Amino acid sequence: MKTVAGLTLLPPLSAAAERELLPLIARGRDAQQRLATEDLTESERRRLRRHVTAGSDAESTLLHATLGLVRRRVRERGFSFESEDLELAGVEGLVNALRRFEPAKGTRFSTYAYPWITKLVNQAIRQKAGFSEHEMSLILQLQKLLRTDVQKHFGVKEIAAKMGISVALAREVVEMNHRFADTAHRDVDYESVPAKESTESVEAPAWVIDELRRLCGEDFTAFWHYAHKTMSVEELAQGRGISRQAMAKRLEKCRKAVRSSPEAQRLQDWLVQQ
Repeated sequence: MKTVAGLTLLPPLSAAAERELLPLIARGRDAQQRLATEDLTESERRRLRRHVTAGSDAESTLLHATLGLVRRRVRERGFSFESEDLELAGVEGLVNALRRFEPAKGTRFSTYAYPWITKLVNQAIRQKAGFSEHEMSLILQLQKLLRTDVQKHFGVKEIAAKMGISVALAREVVEMNHRFADTAHRDVDYESVPAKESTESVEAPAWVIDELRRLCGEDFTAFWHYAHKTMSVEELAQGRGISRQAMAKRLEKCRKAVRSSPEAQRLQDWLVQQ
């Protein structure tokens, strides 16, 4: 079975299926509190312990069914490979969210958990990339600004004005963002990856990597992320400091090269299987 940070990954729950779990969770938590604070008869304690068990099982189901959001968030940040540390951080955020989740408020758990996951993943990325908390905060502010208009090229002076910082600091933040993108989209040493089947679809035969590298050149990593739907065109463009249109042209050039390759059919068959 597929796992995330060593935990079994269950299919996402529908809204209806999740609603069925919420009363069990609420009842279990209430029972836990009563067991800890009230003087109860043995029969009452047995009844409440059953509620606690049912609520704990429901929480476990909800957590395991939301693990896919952790993997998606890690991959959205550009770390599709060697991401165990980031997935562990995301799971920690997911567990923190579950502890604080209030079923009675009617919010979907995935919606509530998303910012918790993002916070812990960003913190792990910051440590992985070697930035201070303040530097990472500035990078995230810049990325948020760039997302406001992915078609536009923001100049340093405009970035400084929008972020309320000096031009010199804005220039440093832009450079840090480029370094961060280089870290996030770093190439993998595929020769060290065993050529075996993978349920996570991140390993590939050497001939696939070699051919795609030959065809795509410096855009290999971007094409790989895009083909596996781990990053959007907008995110790829932002990471490289270019417009969405320019990134789309690069990806289209890769697609044309793949289609015209002597290995086109084999590549297509392999990509479809992923």
